[in-house]
Amino acid sequence: MLHRKIYQFCTDGREIGVFLRDQQRWIENARIISLEGDLVTIRYETEEEDEISSWEEMVRLESIGAIAQRLASVSKTNPDLLVADADECPEAEQIHPRLPDQD
Repeated sequence: MLHRKIYQFCTDGREIGVFLRDQQRWIENARIISLEGDLVTIRYETEEEDEISSWEEMVRLESIGAIAQRLASVSKTNPDLLVADADECPEAEQIHPRLPDQD
C-alpha cells in the first residue's frame, strides 16, 4: 500500500512531508522524484540563516514511517477566505444559512 502511495506522489509531483523512522526526523515540503525498487529519492530545501540549501536523499522504502500531505492552508495575515459563488458550486456542496428557529 505504501509503495503504491509513494508511486502516486512521485507521478503527481505533490509536495509532502516524510517521516524517516530510522533517523527519527521529518522532512517537510519534499517531493518524491523517483522510485526504483525499494529506493526512494526525495528532494527538498532547507533554510538556515541567510542560506538556502537543496538536498536530494535516497532512502529505503522500509525506513519511511509516515507520509503527510497538506490538504489546505489559510494565511494568518489575510483572514479573507476565497468563497465560490452559488452558481459555481454544485447544490450538494452549498452551505445554506441557518434560520434563527433552527437552533
